[in-house]
Amino acid sequence: MAALKDIKRKITAVQKTRQITRAMNMVAASKFKAAQLRMLNFRPYAESFMEMLGDLAGKISVESHPLLAAREPVRIKVILMTSDRGLCGGFNNNLTKATERFVNDKRKSGLDVELIPVGRKGRDFFKKKFKISNARSDVFGKFDMNLAISIAKDIIPPFIAEEYDELYLIYNEFVNVSVQKPKVLQIFPIAPFAKKEETDISNEIEYIYEPEAKKILENLLPMYVHVLIYRALAETSAGENGARMAAMDNATRNCEEMVSSLTLKYNKARQAAITSELMDIVGGTEALAKG
Repeated sequence: MAALKDIKRKITAVQKTRQITRAMNMVAASKFKAAQLRMLNFRPYAESFMEMLGDLAGKISVESHPLLAAREPVRIKVILMTSDRGLCGGFNNNLTKATERFVNDKRKSGLDVELIPVGRKGRDFFKKKFKISNARSDVFGKFDMNLAISIAKDIIPPFIAEEYDELYLIYNEFVNVSVQKPKVLQIFPIAPFAKKEETDISNEIEYIYEPEAKKILENLLPMYVHVLIYRALAETSAGENGARMAAMDNATRNCEEMVSSLTLKYNKARQAAITSELMDIVGGTEALAKG
């Protein structure tokens, strides 16, 4: 009977776990819907902004603004965006592995690397491995463009002051609920913008700038950094909740399979116990009859 009680206790524990994972799946699904909508609404704006900025940057020289000027890299910084909470499958693990490979490659080239983690998981993973500055955590519950502007204030002035030479952004690009791909994006110096190839010249958009392009670019380049950072924040938020929703769905199915398996095991053990008791009764009855 002790074995039956242990199995019954395990079934009860797994059923409670299933209730928790099911509830977490529902919460993640609710958050994912809002995060996905914000990300999808911002993507067209970001793409149009970068298209217009690319046309503008093509009209001036790269020496006209310090954010465009390239220099020999010696010190670099890396912004890493991870989630604040776990239970989201391999979402954070893929990011930390990609970041570790990237930083180690840069170190082998003789570069000094400093990490700027956004998200608790990345900060906790790398705080004893790499040099860290301006860490942020507990930011993905609720954020807006002000967070992107705040991060930009930590990176733009030091780059202009030549305190470091290159800046990279690493985050998970959202593909679908089950797939988020780690992406490494160079922010500083701002790389030349690739122009789209148009087969029909009538489809090209001709922008008219007033005042001159150089003055407009001085205001738009910081905004460009804000757009990149905010887009990465939106992609990270959507990817985190999508990954957590998928992970909790898998966990719920695993719990259901475990309950079925344990129930079958419990029924077999109970039948074996009943059979054993019946054999004892029959054996005792035959012994009394013979006596």
